Amino acid sequence: MKCNCQNGCRLAELRCKEVISVSDGSRLGYVSDVEIDTCTGRVAALVVPAKNNLAFWNRKQDYVIPWEAIRRIGDDIILTSFCADAPVQAPCAKEF
Repeated sequence: MKCNCQNGCRLAELRCKEVISVSDGSRLGYVSDVEIDTCTGRVAALVVPAKNNLAFWNRKQDYVIPWEAIRRIGDDIILTSFCADAPVQAPCAKEF
């Protein structure tokens, strides 16, 4: 799939792209989900499962990469300034 980011991208297109940290060249993985700011309707973060995430139901081991840390979205990869050595963050979970 080719993503023309000037006109927008679909989640399916983002999931086919590998996320790479420009700070150390580490390969973080592939996008599994996105967080949306429901007030503005904009993407707030990309969610990438950490490599040590053995159980798919254990979402406490996800990298939550703020949208501001995304540097470039290309045809095959997403470049980010997010550091892989940063503590692994859990996605925002709201209790109702």
